[in-house]
Amino acid sequence: MSAPLVSVLVVNFNAGEHLTRCLGALAGQSFADFEVVLIDNGSTDGSFDRALAAVPALSGRLRAERAGANLGFAAANNRAAGLARGRWLATLNPDAFAAPDWLAQLISATERHAGVAMFGSTQRMAGAPGTLDGTGDAYHVLGIAWRGSFGHPAADLPPEGEVFGPCAAAALYRRDAFDAAGGFDERFFCYHEDVDLAFRLRLAGHRCIQVAAASVDHVGSATTGRTSDFSVYHGTRNRLWTLVKNMPAALFWPVLPATAAVHVYLLMRARSVGTFGATWRGMRDALCGIAPIWRERRRLQAARQAPTSVIARALTWPIGKLRRRAHDVRPA
Repeated sequence: MSAPLVSVLVVNFNAGEHLTRCLGALAGQSFADFEVVLIDNGSTDGSFDRALAAVPALSGRLRAERAGANLGFAAANNRAAGLARGRWLATLNPDAFAAPDWLAQLISATERHAGVAMFGSTQRMAGAPGTLDGTGDAYHVLGIAWRGSFGHPAADLPPEGEVFGPCAAAALYRRDAFDAAGGFDERFFCYHEDVDLAFRLRLAGHRCIQVAAASVDHVGSATTGRTSDFSVYHGTRNRLWTLVKNMPAALFWPVLPATAAVHVYLLMRARSVGTFGATWRGMRDALCGIAPIWRERRRLQAARQAPTSVIARALTWPIGKLRRRAHDVRPA
């Protein structure tokens, strides 16, 4: 059997009926040259078995495996990538439901933008398609990442263009670039692992195109909860690791005082919204685990292919965009 052009990687952990809907949407894709690699991270809600029984149309192109435990989003996607045969790897959350032409639009974009290694999708809020859930990831020079356009009206959808990186809830990566970067950093477990991968690919000289026409409906944090202790802890710890590991020295050191001030502010703000404990633990553990991250930083910066000026142009700088979580899509 010849290898497919695209391998869609889906990692499930107690996603309930969302997984069945996710796989059903993949079965209805207008683009046919793909396979699905599904990894179940030790689910206990029966979602894995129910989904396999409910979507027989995928049986000929689906490889499904039980991890036996919760490996985390990063490690499970790496495991799925190791089983995949496609030249392109599409990551899709089990609570993301692809439009029928989602893959077709992404592959069309790869033909328009030869040499680009990352592509992002338009994410609309499931149940509220008139509201955007994200238009690619923006990354501020002070070390804060966000999904562009989150919560904005769908009428504000920006045109196709370049963003810092794709949200891995619905993204496409060129296989050779993904492998050369080492895939997702498994130390992250989940949260910010896609921002970290995008930054590493940027350091290697790659770019990301946000494809406005490639659309999914996304529930978002369906399993972990957006403000749960689990989400806040991992988001905080991994946010700091991403910054320390990847930011070039010429950009890291001059703004370090402002970066520290922003993170102190986030810690103080966490007290007012009830997430202080998880935020504090995330910061503490980020610092306690900084030694291997710093060693990785030295390796990455020594091997960096992209000039500092190119990295600087890919970052978001205005403070206003940091406050408004606006999109940061630039002409391709």
